[in-house]
Order: sequence, then C-alpha cells, then structure tokens
Amino acid sequence: DAQVGQGFELQQPQKKVSVAVGETLTLRCTTSEFAEPGPVRWLKGLGSGNKTIYDQTGASLPRVTRAVVGSDTDFTIHISNFQPEDAGTYYCVKFDKATGGGEKVLQHGSGTEVSVQETALVPGVVAAAVVLSFLLLLLGLFVALCMYRRKRQGGAGSPCPAGTVAVGSFSSVPVQCCAGTPGTPSEVLDAESSHLPSQQSSKEESDIHYADLQPLPPAPRRGRSPGTAPTEYASLRVAAK
Repeated sequence: DAQVGQGFELQQPQKKVSVAVGETLTLRCTTSEFAEPGPVRWLKGLGSGNKTIYDQTGASLPRVTRAVVGSDTDFTIHISNFQPEDAGTYYCVKFDKATGGGEKVLQHGSGTEVSVQETALVPGVVAAAVVLSFLLLLLGLFVALCMYRRKRQGGAGSPCPAGTVAVGSFSSVPVQCCAGTPGTPSEVLDAESSHLPSQQSSKEESDIHYADLQPLPPAPRRGRSPGTAPTEYASLRVAAK
C-alpha cells in the first residue's frame, strides 16, 4: 500500500471497491508532507493506455472532485454518478520532474480495483411485495364474489306487471302486483281472502276487489226511512297474476 523512497511516502489503502450505478465512488490516497517537485495524478490503468482521471494541475474529468480541496497530503477524490464504463483499476501516482523538463513516475499506489455492484433485492422489500400481491388477490376475489352475488340477486326477481284501474269518479290509478315477493300487497290480499266465505271458488279468492262508496244525488223518498242516505257500491275484479 505504500512506497517509500527518498523520504517520500504514498498510501493507497483500498484494494477493491464495488459501487452501484449512479452512486459516488471514493478513491483514497495520502502522501507525506515532504514531496519532490511534480504533481499527483489519478490514472485509470498504467502504461501507455492509461487515462488521467484527476490532475493536481487542474486537468480533471467533470465528475471528479477533491475530497479536501487545496490539501498537499490528502489526494482523495470523488467520482459522482458512477457508470459501468467507470469500472477498472485506478492508481494514485506521484510524478517528479525529470532532467530536460519532462516528468517521470516517482511513486504510485498498488491500485484500487473498482467494479459495478450488482443490485440485490432486500429481504424486506421481497416480503412486502409478496404481502401486497396476496392482498391484491384477496381484493380481486372479493370484488368478483360481490359481482356474482349481485348478478344472482338481480336475476332472481321478475319485473312486476303494471296496469291502470279507473274507479268511480277517480282518475286512473296504477296497480302493481308482484306475487310471491315478501312484503308485497299480494301477501295482504292472500290474508284477507282467507276470511272470505268458504263457498267462494278458488278463482274468486285470487281476485282483487276495489270498492268505491259514494253518496247518490238527492232523490224523492219512496218509502225509505228518514235519515237513510242511499249509497252506490262499485266492484271491480282484477285477476291476480
């Protein structure tokens, strides 16, 4: 992790790092206070195919920032919004000025291997998804059962036939009869018909009787007792269905 030479020490402690896509990658590197003239850089790969990620002189990638800005010993960097193409091996390298104005590598770290972290489902999330799926299934079954029961109840009943009856001087009145339906007038009529005389036929027992008693116009008295008001009885029979 450290290379020591001519009183200079560089440390790159991370061996392997796994980062999820979109997260921030942190690469750590520290040096001793004593340093030869020359910049510190972060390189992706070594040799002729390396790529400069961070340069102390200012040539760095847009997503790369220093953890401690302006420090001469802490060269830890952050790479934001990590992408799969960022995977690779990174090296913290100290350069020294060579004779003739060039640069040469003074020391470098052992490298940090960076890989893409595979996203795994958290057990709690899996359990919540299973419970939610079960609840949705129960809800679907409940709705289906309600629709089935409503359909059965709607088809069990039959529409009530309606008609109009004119009685006496009154206007037409709609008459409905729903045989066999609990709470309908047919039950009342059946109860009333049970009190009729036994000599009536079954057809007459199923008839519906309407009566309209109205006083007649005054007429000459012909042997009627005083105080007796003549009346008229109108009977209308409608066969119950």
